[in-house]
Amino acid sequence: MSSAPGKPQGDEMAGATISEFDGVRYLHLGTDWVQGAMRIRKPQQLELEYIQRMMAWMLWRPSEALEQGHAVQLGLGASAITRFTHQVLRMRTTAVELNATVIDACHLWFHLPDNDARLMVLNLDAARWVRDPAHVQTVDVLCVDLYDHEAAAPVLDDAEFYAACRKVLAPGGVMTVNLFGRDASFERSAARIASAFGTDQVWQLTPTKEGNTVVVAGRGLVVPDRATLLARAQHIESRYGLKAGKWLRMVKPYRPSQAD
Repeated sequence: MSSAPGKPQGDEMAGATISEFDGVRYLHLGTDWVQGAMRIRKPQQLELEYIQRMMAWMLWRPSEALEQGHAVQLGLGASAITRFTHQVLRMRTTAVELNATVIDACHLWFHLPDNDARLMVLNLDAARWVRDPAHVQTVDVLCVDLYDHEAAAPVLDDAEFYAACRKVLAPGGVMTVNLFGRDASFERSAARIASAFGTDQVWQLTPTKEGNTVVVAGRGLVVPDRATLLARAQHIESRYGLKAGKWLRMVKPYRPSQAD
């Protein structure tokens, strides 16, 4: 199955549907596109490769701070990142999802817990959430994964949206964005992110075989020396079982294409 996760935004939203294959449960929105996945016997494991790479923000934060702060997800998918930040990292976690059927499916089929003192799942428009003045500089980690059922390009992808994302980040905060699609679509989106954050605050990982490219952007991030990054990667691998050493080998600073 192809991975092009995200959610629809608009007046007519596809209903969430479920499939299962070889011990993995998949979320769909009326098409074959995979919106998220969970290994049934290991619900806290991050099943999809691109979802694992969305956690690359962990390299930009000190190891001792990984379980601190406020993590926000724009687009719930199968709630994999939400479960990870809430249940594994035990961070204060907010997820914003416009499609109510996705939230219902995650509660029923993907082990999403009810809201509690550290978890808030909101049935809201992500654009409205990031533009709320009450959220300025309240977020330490922001994960953005906003695709509709056709998965052609992000549904929130203009310069104003990314500027609003930067505003909600606290100083030193970090955002990861899933970009999926043709090269032209990626370049357009990445350039908008760089315009909002500054080119020196944007990095990209190698695309997955399905075509997902994760972009990392920060608000005043300082890249540590190589030894510190290696130590952070080893800590992430040993404590959380994620392929952080591989992320280090595939990450590079974003550079606009010659066409731009």
